[in-house]
Amino acid sequence: MAGFFILFWVFLLIIMENSEKFKRILVTSALTYANGETHLGHIAGSILPADMYVRYCRLSGYDVIYICGSDEYGTAIEMSAIKEGISPKEIIDKYHFLNKQSYEGLGMSFDIYSRTSTDIHKKNSQDFFKVLYDKGLLYQKSEKQLYSEKEKRFLADRFVIGTCPVCGYEEARGDECENCGSALSPLELKNPRSTITGDTPVVKESTHYYFPLSKYQDSLDKWIISKSDWKPNVVNYCKGWFKTGLQDRAITRDLNWGVPLPVNNSEGKVIYVWFEAPIGYISNTIELFQNSKNPDKWKEYWQSNDTKLVHFLGKDNIIFHAIFFPAMLMAHENYVLAENVPANEFMNLEGSKQSKSKGHAIYVKDVLEKFNPDTIRYTIATNMPENKDTDFYWSDLQAKNNNELGAILGNFVNRTFVFAQKYFEGTVPEANEYLEIDKNIINSIKSYSSSIASYYENYKFKDAVSETMNLVRDANKYFNDTEPWKAIKDDKARCAVIINTCLQLCRSFAVLFNPVLPFSSEKLLRMLNISEEAITWKSAAELKLKAGSKLNNPEILFRKIEDTEIDK
Repeated sequence: MAGFFILFWVFLLIIMENSEKFKRILVTSALTYANGETHLGHIAGSILPADMYVRYCRLSGYDVIYICGSDEYGTAIEMSAIKEGISPKEIIDKYHFLNKQSYEGLGMSFDIYSRTSTDIHKKNSQDFFKVLYDKGLLYQKSEKQLYSEKEKRFLADRFVIGTCPVCGYEEARGDECENCGSALSPLELKNPRSTITGDTPVVKESTHYYFPLSKYQDSLDKWIISKSDWKPNVVNYCKGWFKTGLQDRAITRDLNWGVPLPVNNSEGKVIYVWFEAPIGYISNTIELFQNSKNPDKWKEYWQSNDTKLVHFLGKDNIIFHAIFFPAMLMAHENYVLAENVPANEFMNLEGSKQSKSKGHAIYVKDVLEKFNPDTIRYTIATNMPENKDTDFYWSDLQAKNNNELGAILGNFVNRTFVFAQKYFEGTVPEANEYLEIDKNIINSIKSYSSSIASYYENYKFKDAVSETMNLVRDANKYFNDTEPWKAIKDDKARCAVIINTCLQLCRSFAVLFNPVLPFSSEKLLRMLNISEEAITWKSAAELKLKAGSKLNNPEILFRKIEDTEIDK
């Protein structure tokens, strides 16, 4: 009991601290690049952890909104359009709606999933640029760039491939070598060639606007040092950049596809996607509240110090969300900075990195056609790459579904409902006198709900899910130890207490599993004849089911996945 009270007070202190410090929570997942279908690597990196966190926050009564969408400008979009022989607009329309549908199928609960090609975003990113321009923060500089005489255009980084100067890989891109991970510029490549025509480019000069990133290194360093609860991988990544010294960055490009530069004499130039894309979070929030007829409410979330801003992302996006975007917001001066950037590592596919460009990935659309979305969510959540890279294996999905979701959770729910249907006319039986064993499992619900909450509050999603399943394991032990199949023969009143307690546990599971298993949670609530709107996190620890309440017919939560399905 002492352990329970300690956990309970820890949970209360966390809730009190958050409620006093922050009035609202603003959550973002890294915008999905709309040049291909979303895969399980994206889900593990930024989408699922954010969704789990947001679902927990809603159940806990926080004022929270969840912002995401498609990142639709940049050279990769143009490259995909060239490869498919269609326009960039057709590319982004195709993949925006495909990915939006995939996320919906997987149960992602965005408040808005918009895109950076909207007029709202065009105006908002141009206005943001103009604020910095009018402050005199931006400056122009001429630089050498690769130019294709054949195409009559400057070649942005993704339009150039060549030999990596670091490792000698002959297919390195102009921005990065996928083989060794080195960040590059097109001019550093040996034997550069156009990815479009294959011709050898020449070097010409072009003038661009620069953001003075170096000016903000001290402020960024102090800000990040103050974040004692950030993941070590994020802090160490930033320290690595600070050690070598932040360099000013060009924030315009010579491209046809992008947000036009809002200053005079800038024909053919656009705002670079690295600068413009993160502004999309703000644009999408503006759009959300314009749609709800409350156009100024977005400012409460982005321009109030009592907002908790949390960016969920994969480690390849740390530079943008922990250094570049915060520096932009500091320069603008009107925006709240992130309270946390809980970046995940990569979830690889059976030993090698998932990659859209290489076609080596498990696409969400495809896996949804074959398997329960909650099985997919649970498999990823229990193997989430929170602190190191992990691997997705089909055999693991089968094992998690059959041996945990089916054999532990599904089995307990099924046994409980079968007893209620068979011996208590499909109603919640009366619980009169609790024995010590009953009180212990009831008290454990309170203890578990507190510890699970603490894990969610601290972005430890694997631990949260593991702890939730541990409660189900305890529930199964309770069922076995109380032996209701014997009690129904010898003492029906005693059996009624057992089954009432088990049904109360089922209700708790519907709440506590909601962040990771939303579809199964909804199904379980339907079986219990409870409205989803009636549940809160606090109520998970309460015995809310009334004796005599009518239950609905039981449903199978998780079907068994056969070996033949995995072999395919």
